[in-house]
Amino acid sequence: MPHETLIVARDGPVLKVSMNRPEAKNALSPTMVRELTAVFEEARDDAGIRVVVLMGAGGTFCAGGDLKGMQKRGAAGDDSREVTANSNRRFGSLLETMDVLPKAVIALIEGAAMGGGVGLVAVSDWAIADKSAQIGTPEVTVGLVPAQIAPFVAARIGYTQARRMAAYGLRLGAEDALRVGLVHEVANGRDDLLAKGVSAVNQVLRCAPEAIAETKRLVRASVREPLGPLLDQASHIFAAALAGEAREGIQAFVDKRKPAWAAKIEKL
Repeated sequence: MPHETLIVARDGPVLKVSMNRPEAKNALSPTMVRELTAVFEEARDDAGIRVVVLMGAGGTFCAGGDLKGMQKRGAAGDDSREVTANSNRRFGSLLETMDVLPKAVIALIEGAAMGGGVGLVAVSDWAIADKSAQIGTPEVTVGLVPAQIAPFVAARIGYTQARRMAAYGLRLGAEDALRVGLVHEVANGRDDLLAKGVSAVNQVLRCAPEAIAETKRLVRASVREPLGPLLDQASHIFAAALAGEAREGIQAFVDKRKPAWAAKIEKL
């Protein structure tokens, strides 16, 4: 099936999925979320697929939510809070689908993984970042809330690190992301990233598929609370933020200026 926002290629048990909106740094449009969800559901149901490798085309993993698209939809009048909440929640459903996938998910990160892109990293089994990659949660800097990703990021890196990273819009270099446990390996350039990706895939293929599925289920059950009700609530928090402070924050982002609340001190 052709995809509008993805490049999907299968080689035996390996499914390679490249997010393909390079003109938007692979920002997560509603269409991309829908297509990613369908691809991961198909991978879940296909016994022949043992590992999914997720990348971004054009040298960027994923810039997060499509802020310009959100602004355009708002200008067109398609910005009711219920519509926004439902759209946000669909991204959470994608993360849930990836999180419970009984197959291996390997993320290869180049350029930037921001916002929702960090959510994709957080639900991967094996994340490898190029040494120049930037990984961050800038939502609050434009007045938004990292609504759907926050529980997954907290599960990935722990309460104290997630609280600091998500609540204050931090951007981490690859080595810092490795230190906090958001990624597992750092690569020295694209060739090394791909080579490490091959090694990760080969390690997966050494393991029994059913044993992987059951082990993932047991590990997840040991650390995850049921997330559905929390993500439902988070979608409405996101919608309220988009209708509030984020109007100024996204406009400032588009205008390439600082939002009205931004301030800076020189010394203490």
